[in-house]
Amino acid sequence: MHPIVGPDGRIIEEKIWRRETLYKGMNGSSVERIYLASNETIIFKPLTNHEQLGKEAWVYEHVLPALPRIYPQLLACSSSADTTSYWMMFEDLGALKHAFDEDKASDLISYIANWHALPTSHLLHAPLRGPKPQASVILKELLLQGTSSYKLAAQWPSLPSSLLSSLFAMLQHENVEAEDRVFSHGDLHLGNYASVNGQIKVLDWEHAHLNSRYWDLYHVIDLSHPTFPKEMSPTVRERLLDRYLLLIEQDGYGLQKSAFKRGYYLFSCLFSLWMLKLITNDIQANNGTWPIEQLKQQLDETTSNLLQCAKGLQL
Repeated sequence: MHPIVGPDGRIIEEKIWRRETLYKGMNGSSVERIYLASNETIIFKPLTNHEQLGKEAWVYEHVLPALPRIYPQLLACSSSADTTSYWMMFEDLGALKHAFDEDKASDLISYIANWHALPTSHLLHAPLRGPKPQASVILKELLLQGTSSYKLAAQWPSLPSSLLSSLFAMLQHENVEAEDRVFSHGDLHLGNYASVNGQIKVLDWEHAHLNSRYWDLYHVIDLSHPTFPKEMSPTVRERLLDRYLLLIEQDGYGLQKSAFKRGYYLFSCLFSLWMLKLITNDIQANNGTWPIEQLKQQLDETTSNLLQCAKGLQL
């Protein structure tokens, strides 16, 4: 037990100087900056997703030591198996800026190639689980729902029904995932990495798991987020994919360039289509989780990325 944390997993107010909320998790728990003194801070992270209990600590112990120090140091961790009292404590990296920058994304991809090269045999039965379904599951979900390209085109007028029809035909007949599984961060949106004193730092490893090589790349390049908007272009996308291909070739894992990119475009189109459905549902629900204007911006960003990748597939 840490001296500033009580048996219930809560900070003992009398033992700290002050606290500030950084963000709230999906379960409503707040990640906070705790001031132990006016010039001494740590990051206090209770469980923000009940399904991920103990998993980030497991990744810190069993995987991250094999990587360069691109993650905040884990200072202390609860041993509780109770989701309401579990907590972790990290070094404070300071105020972080999460605006998209191609150079930072390119640096990040260097590290992605690094962790994609890690051995995975010891991870096959590890307690790891991603935050979203696998691509094959999403494809089945869309098909089982009887998704009609004409219905979708009516919902999103900027997506021509002819393009959607061709895309669905392609998705049903081509493999939507890279064949091998690699260690993946799992949730590498713009808010989970930043540059600190000129070096990339990657946060929040609780969703790490085995997945397609495309998964982390899609998050960095084409995944949209309501809080962290970014503008992607075909030129930047190509440069980032080329960067990744060059790095894994240097690691001795060569991939056929055009086939890999085609697979990425298809993967990105599938997930962007699924994201459009999720964002549209959030807009219609309007339950206050995200501001409507931010969701609309996310919808536009996702649509643009889908159209760019569809063009890459010559649809």
